Amino acid sequence: MGVVCCSNGQKQEAGEKLAALDRILCEIGFCPVWSKHIYEKDNIFSGQAKERAESLMNFYQDEEIKAIFDISGGDIANEILPYLDFDIIAQSGKEFWGYSDLTTIINAIYCKTRKTSVLYQVRNLLYWDKETQISDFECALFDFDYQFVRGTELEGIVVGGNIRCLLKLAGTEFFPDTTDKILLLEAMSGDVPQIVTYLSQLRQMGVFHKVKGILLGTFIRYEQNPANPPIEELVLQYVPENLVIVKTDQIGHGTSSKAVRIGEVISLQVFR
Repeated sequence: MGVVCCSNGQKQEAGEKLAALDRILCEIGFCPVWSKHIYEKDNIFSGQAKERAESLMNFYQDEEIKAIFDISGGDIANEILPYLDFDIIAQSGKEFWGYSDLTTIINAIYCKTRKTSVLYQVRNLLYWDKETQISDFECALFDFDYQFVRGTELEGIVVGGNIRCLLKLAGTEFFPDTTDKILLLEAMSGDVPQIVTYLSQLRQMGVFHKVKGILLGTFIRYEQNPANPPIEELVLQYVPENLVIVKTDQIGHGTSSKAVRIGEVISLQVFR
């Protein structure tokens, strides 16, 4: 498996944790191959945009690499999009794994190639729920619990991810077609003003009138504030009255979060 850092570079002091991650991956049968652009070199950059893109593309072209995992997050992943060769990505048969700011790359891949990617942070194998995470990871388990806020069933291709990062693609050639899709939205940062801004932009773009429904993951900072209305109530103010809404606490930035494939059909029902 190739390991990359397409967004903000890792701090040097993260070396011990990344070494522990390497050991865990080896113990469960993987052979991690690390990009040379992992740690911060110049401010937050582990390399220039073209260099980081080349590291990613090298893994796509290496026949021994079967999957690619991005361990980063932050702000600058969309900088590499113009340097990616989507024809090579489309023909590679490999999945890209990442979360948060990697929402930009994941949705660009779907937009350009119709290939699936996985919204998941492999560093979750290091944290307090690591036993469950490792078990799910080994079994490629993508099941998650959910509750319907409105409606009783929802089936379609999932697009989206981190709401702030998805909107970086607005107005670009990399924003996915949301027609008849399930729009996944989650967030790490953002209180009421920020989330309202994001929801307003999606509404003004016409996204909520195109999708089949919305799957809400965790909104970490927002949901930590007891003064805020439930995220479901806030979202209902911005979407059409008949739009299906589903909520899960098992997708997002939490260290116990499950993986979900972007670009894959999922089927959700009240009675499973």
